[in-house]
Amino acid sequence: MFTERSLSPLLSTVRQQYAPAATVLDVETDFDTLPPAVAEDLGLLADRLDPTSYPADWLPENAPTVLEEYAGEAFTIGTPDDGTVVWTTQTEPPTVLCKQRAENTPDDFLNFLIAEAFVQLDCGVPEHFLPFFGEQYPDLDAAVGLNGTEVYQIAAALFDGWVGLQTREVFASWADDDELEPLYDAWIDAGQRLEPRLDELSRAVAHNEMTFPAATEYACAAIKHDLDLPTPFSALDTTAYRDHGAAYAIEWAEKTFAELRE
Repeated sequence: MFTERSLSPLLSTVRQQYAPAATVLDVETDFDTLPPAVAEDLGLLADRLDPTSYPADWLPENAPTVLEEYAGEAFTIGTPDDGTVVWTTQTEPPTVLCKQRAENTPDDFLNFLIAEAFVQLDCGVPEHFLPFFGEQYPDLDAAVGLNGTEVYQIAAALFDGWVGLQTREVFASWADDDELEPLYDAWIDAGQRLEPRLDELSRAVAHNEMTFPAATEYACAAIKHDLDLPTPFSALDTTAYRDHGAAYAIEWAEKTFAELRE
């Protein structure tokens, strides 16, 4: 199920700088969430496992099943909002997992995704939005007032944007490093692919061409690439959000959804 991934000199350099203890594994399947029995097999490759669970009262009544399972006692790695590369600190040392779909991901972008995992590990951010919001997650649910799946989508997007605020300065700094410049170029290229639709987000939502949760997801993905965001998402691209995290996100949601309901 798991095989250790051979890293290029470029990625070996990034790992050494940001997450020298991390193990990088290829997974022979795609997954949203690794089955607990499979996840426990990581114990054969790690020094120890440290499964995490979260209080039930962090979850509102309409929380989707996947979030209930993530919060529960079973050893859970990965959720449907994750991408091609997933990391966890529930193993010692931390583990970076490349899903099977990585085989079809362009090398330059895949290198960036793995390097991004190392940087996120170095920043010490949570590996999921649930511990980010914690006991305040029901407050986000109340502020948004949508169904549980849509609140989940918005929460995942807001968390992604906050993580991007922690990491993007590192990505930008790679422009000045000849060895790491290919990763900088991949970061810029990914941002350029997002940019054309940003100006259209508000119009797309207004014309029911895109849901507000989907627009939030798109805008928050752009934060990582330091792109200009339209209103109301531009209020998330701030030092205040970077510094105050979940509390700021909930205030933004309260104000934004109150205006949407007017």
